[in-house]
Amino acid sequence: MVYSFLWAFLFLTYHKTLLGHTWLVNNLLMTGPKAYLSYTSSVLAGAQNGMQECKHQFTWDRWNCPESTFHLSTHRRLRSATRETSFVHAISAAGVMYTLTRNCSLGDLDNCGCDNSRNGKNGGRGWQWGGCSDNVDFGERISKQYVDAFETGQDARAAVNLHNNAAGRLAVKATMKRICRCHGMSESCAMQTCWMQLAEFREVGNYLKVKHDQAHKLEVDKRRMRAGNSADNRGGAITDAFSSIARSELIYLEDSPDYCAKNLSLGLHGTEGRECLQNGKNLSQWEKHSCRRLCHECGLRVEEIRTEIVSSCNCKFHWCCTVKCENCSQVIVKYVCARRQSGQGHHRRRFRGPK
Repeated sequence: MVYSFLWAFLFLTYHKTLLGHTWLVNNLLMTGPKAYLSYTSSVLAGAQNGMQECKHQFTWDRWNCPESTFHLSTHRRLRSATRETSFVHAISAAGVMYTLTRNCSLGDLDNCGCDNSRNGKNGGRGWQWGGCSDNVDFGERISKQYVDAFETGQDARAAVNLHNNAAGRLAVKATMKRICRCHGMSESCAMQTCWMQLAEFREVGNYLKVKHDQAHKLEVDKRRMRAGNSADNRGGAITDAFSSIARSELIYLEDSPDYCAKNLSLGLHGTEGRECLQNGKNLSQWEKHSCRRLCHECGLRVEEIRTEIVSSCNCKFHWCCTVKCENCSQVIVKYVCARRQSGQGHHRRRFRGPK
């Protein structure tokens, strides 16, 4: 089940008639440690954080992490193992681990608190461990038990999903920061006490977006996979395919579809109607090129839409007791991808993969 851990927790709250998945999640909660019942709100919040971060990271990409990505379904589009789904697995697992870790350090969870295991030990020249380090080992352990529990398959797809889940959790650790406080006479900082702290979750998202852009396609020996029904044969082929890939890297099995084009059977709506950025201050290069990427390279034109908004302004209080305002108008300009008009042609650059 490609995203079952996320879909189940998001939808069980609202759709209790999903019998198969409801039983599976309830069984996990009721047969596991009683303390797990107190973790579910953190798991749900973490999954939602992952979803929102996914939308942010892909706002100006052809694939923009649509809502349909997170629907609980056995539809083929959710059984894919593309570069994009590798990010969804990683950011969701990271979101769950991050929220559990943060809530643990805040004292919001039972039987959990700061990681003091290194306190008092020498960390390096002029500093030692102390303070309240975020307990990422706890967050990682509970996140893994929740998130990975739904990957019950023994095939390459399940192995890829589990790998990307783990890569997401490693991203939380990789982005942590060492925070220090000085000690000594007159703030001489002769000695420092330091602890490890979670970075902002946006930094985790940025880190995983780079991993997405550099993701590796897993090449599995299909002949070995088809050779008999032996689990050892399948496992050996999968192990060999993973041997050259670092645990922190994202991996995928299948090439991405053409996200320019609408394909409702795959849940894709294309880029027609999508907003892009032409002008603006402090835009990144990726944002500046969004119209080219979403419109021109998908065979569409950029259409300018102007909307006039009238609102109250320059309000003044008059004694006694009225407020008089003027009406001010403001023109809002936005740009969207639209079909080319007749006679403009339908030239489209060769599709070179998702962007």
